[in-house]
Amino acid sequence: MTTTLYGIPNCDTVKKSRAWFDEHHHPYTFLDFKKQGVPEDALSLWISELGWEALVNKKGTTWRKLDAATQARVNDAASAHALMLAQPSVIKRPVVVQAARITVGYVPQDWA
Repeated sequence: MTTTLYGIPNCDTVKKSRAWFDEHHHPYTFLDFKKQGVPEDALSLWISELGWEALVNKKGTTWRKLDAATQARVNDAASAHALMLAQPSVIKRPVVVQAARITVGYVPQDWA
């Protein structure tokens, strides 16, 4: 089973997730949002599978730094998609894709 972990290397939750995969000898590919960007087709799939609300991290620093008008415009899948492409740091992390399963956050019980 191929596993891809999407995130930002200095994110604590991403670090914890990568450590879990390493400790369990589970191979994975890491895709860095900062260096490689967010694959638009993958983002569309995540939104269709999980809903945009599950992906936008409204508790994170990136969201809190957005002005109120920008935050208010994020009210549907299209506006969230545009924001996540423009500001990948607003995506909850990590996004882990294993075959047909997509998870967000640190959920090792779903990865085993």
